[in-house]
Amino acid sequence: MKLNIRLFAAIKARAETSQLSIEISEPATVSDLLDELFRQYPTIQPFVQTVLVAVNQEYVNRSQLINPGDEIALFPPVSGG
Repeated sequence: MKLNIRLFAAIKARAETSQLSIEISEPATVSDLLDELFRQYPTIQPFVQTVLVAVNQEYVNRSQLINPGDEIALFPPVSGG
């Protein structure tokens, strides 16, 4: 399945784009997606351990299944005070 992934903040800056496309076999989990994404786009590799993933506007864990047409977004961790 082909997925479009939206990027935000530091990940967007590092990738120099706000969206990436990736082709991945079904069934796929968020973990599968991230493995392939970081393989194809090594410039965002520094975020591999800390990236937050939202599917259809809800944060999910890495075992979440992804379906064709899902809206996927990647966010770096946020801190503040």
